[in-house]
Amino acid sequence: MRRFTTATLVAGLLLAGGAAPAMAGQSSPVRRCSAAQLQVRLGTIDAGAGNRNAPLVFTNSSRTTCTLYGHPGLIMIDKQGDALRTRVRRAAGTKHQVTVKPGGSASTTLHWTVVETGDETHCPSPARLLVIPPDEQSYVNVPFDAGQVCDGGRLDVKPLA
Repeated sequence: MRRFTTATLVAGLLLAGGAAPAMAGQSSPVRRCSAAQLQVRLGTIDAGAGNRNAPLVFTNSSRTTCTLYGHPGLIMIDKQGDALRTRVRRAAGTKHQVTVKPGGSASTTLHWTVVETGDETHCPSPARLLVIPPDEQSYVNVPFDAGQVCDGGRLDVKPLA
């Protein structure tokens, strides 16, 4: 009679495309947040001396806890639906894995300038912002009535906290 170990059974299930059964007393791992689980909104814009700062808030709208780690991706869109030049600069800061329970939130801060720099004669005015959660390919479409974004479309973004 052939004997199978737990490791052999788990490996067999995984190779067959099945999921390994949860062991008694173990909780399932918390997975990263997907775009489908998140609602994203731009907070109140703080203006001063040609600079703009605003919180970007990620709220878990699902029924399961998930995590976020690092910086989101960003793409500015104009009123016609066309992508604008967007240069995302990852601002310094310590990255932490943020656990977001259902209904809970995590946030980052965006910074941009509204003053033309170098040889700029016109700065685009985005209407929307496509926000890509860390390690995702899907995005959340967010209203972004921020006025103009200068310095070649540069948005500075801090790590999520």
